[in-house]
Amino acid sequence: MKTITQRIGLAALLSLGATQASAEGNLAVYNWGDYINPAVLDRFAEEFGVKVTLDTYGSNEEMLAKIQAGATGYDIVFPSVHMHDIMAKLDLLEKTDVNQMPGWENIDKAHLKSLTDPNGEYCLPYAWGTVGIMYNKNRVPEIKSWADYFAFAAENPGTVMLLDDMREVLGVGLIMNGKSVNSRDPADLELAAETILKHKPNIGAFSYDVVPLIQSADMAAAHYFVGAMMYVLEDPDNIAYVIPEEGATMYQEDICVLKSAPNKDNAKKFLEFFMRPEIAAMNAEQQKNGTVNIKAKELLPAELRDNPNINPPADVAAKLQIFEDLGEDLRNYDRVWTKIKTN
Repeated sequence: MKTITQRIGLAALLSLGATQASAEGNLAVYNWGDYINPAVLDRFAEEFGVKVTLDTYGSNEEMLAKIQAGATGYDIVFPSVHMHDIMAKLDLLEKTDVNQMPGWENIDKAHLKSLTDPNGEYCLPYAWGTVGIMYNKNRVPEIKSWADYFAFAAENPGTVMLLDDMREVLGVGLIMNGKSVNSRDPADLELAAETILKHKPNIGAFSYDVVPLIQSADMAAAHYFVGAMMYVLEDPDNIAYVIPEEGATMYQEDICVLKSAPNKDNAKKFLEFFMRPEIAAMNAEQQKNGTVNIKAKELLPAELRDNPNINPPADVAAKLQIFEDLGEDLRNYDRVWTKIKTN
């Protein structure tokens, strides 16, 4: 399989780079673990003469808590859409006017999902994907649905996993009962909690540490992100990923510049840099998730561009739900999540 660089031509890339103005200094990136192609950061650092540092976090809440606790020095963060909205309400984000930058025409405007930033004046949509089921084919012949997943768990207790994530786990319970993953109805949440609690005795663990256990067949199946496709494409005979038939959650992260950023000019330059199709494609090819850059998608190899688990067809996409900021109603989620974890 040719790389993105090989497909568009090294000379063309060098020509693009030569036209960019130099931007000295630093760029401090704060992102989810393993959620950006290191080659993208290296390319930016080399082209612009900028020293790039990367720190990582494991959840939106961890990132927000650190910023609110006074952490300084970070320039850009990658919040999920609902956290983008929370951070906007807390006045933590810089207005970048990214929607006025060269390359904005490449962005699929359907991914302007932030309720507080519907025109893209602050943040750049980054990447998106689904949260479905990863499984080992040697342990499970086939899984098509959440019903299949929990039926297997009932017959093989302790061999499946759920994410240790309140919204994602309750999202499964809500979807299985035909409810919105953003429901504010306490009765819907109780129903979702009852569904998860019914199956909890058969769940081996609530954890993010999924991949090695599925690869080794120590666990048969797990609730996990579409990033699992990295491992599916490397080992398709043994590993699989599926978007459940009942529907699933989808995630999208945005690239936002912090109001407290010490290197705002370099941060804004990175937003413009990431809108180049070849850069977004380089990232998506390594990450194996969906890109919001229309022209970047055209550069991807067919096995990614046309893969229904990475870029699902319309009928599947119609069953995907994205989390919204629930404000004070999030307390009801905290309450039922505590019930699930402690019972």
